[in-house]
Amino acid sequence: MFASRQISSIAKRAFSTSASSNAAKVAVLGASGGIGQPLSLLLKQSKLISHLSLYDIVNTPGVAADLSHINSNSKVTGHIPDNDGIKEALVGCDIVVIPAGVPRKPGMTRDDLFNTNASIVRDLASACAEYCPKAHILVIANPVNSTVPIVAEVFKKAGVYDAKRLFGVTTLDVVRASRFVSEVKKVTTEEANITVIGGHSGVTIVPLLSQSGFKFTEDEVKALTKRIQFGGDEVVTAKNGTGSATLSMAFAGARFTNSLLEAVVSGKKGIVEPTFVESPVFEKDVQFFATNVELGPNGVEKIHPVGKINQFEQGLIDAAIPELKNNIAKGKAFVNKA
Repeated sequence: MFASRQISSIAKRAFSTSASSNAAKVAVLGASGGIGQPLSLLLKQSKLISHLSLYDIVNTPGVAADLSHINSNSKVTGHIPDNDGIKEALVGCDIVVIPAGVPRKPGMTRDDLFNTNASIVRDLASACAEYCPKAHILVIANPVNSTVPIVAEVFKKAGVYDAKRLFGVTTLDVVRASRFVSEVKKVTTEEANITVIGGHSGVTIVPLLSQSGFKFTEDEVKALTKRIQFGGDEVVTAKNGTGSATLSMAFAGARFTNSLLEAVVSGKKGIVEPTFVESPVFEKDVQFFATNVELGPNGVEKIHPVGKINQFEQGLIDAAIPELKNNIAKGKAFVNKA
């Protein structure tokens, strides 16, 4: 009871979903890592998951055994590459969450992670295309601006691509924006409902503070925008090179996963989350873009437009689009290179 009183209403929605006669098999790929373990812990609490399937290259059976003692109803299994572990982890999955990859270190940008994480995501996407081609794929592995196009290209090559079932998880940017604005304006995080669009790194992250209903000074807008765009650097610095934003990312990943579960499993209407998807919003400029997206039984139900913005925010979008174009092209080229 004590723990339940401490979590926010957002967490309550994410981790205490209403009981349903239907439930899903959800896989976490990279489940032994810094994001994967807390993410799996949070997902173990969902009543909409019947089977939590964990995969990583090491330690996953131990993580699964530990989580399996928690008295929620979902079964937990742990898999490693031996004995067709990836196949066992993925067959029958409804949702696959991919936090696998190496973390950022001081001085690294998300693009610095590209070569290692691109290979990991490509190989995991190939397995998903083979063993659970109809699953909803949620990409957390950075750089999301490039890894989502990698998954798309892998699925296209396999002939199983469905744009409505592929998501880049950008929820952390909104979680951070809500928290940072709540601190400045002395309001609750529920009241600080901030729309964040674009991508998921640096200048591609575009907070639309003008749509929040709050009045900000010019200095507040500039400071908040910079902090939302580069909030991850605070964590990397504070951890003195030992890690990046793992716990907050796990929270954000669980929030998005559980929102999708509510839409897919429970059939709940009107669930809107920010996510980096194939989008027509800036079709001539970028193929993938994050805006608020209404979720439904088949994944993407409705992509919301950007809405009314001010001149400062238009400038942020103008700066984001060339960077996004390069990120997306880089992901595609990685899969399609000879």
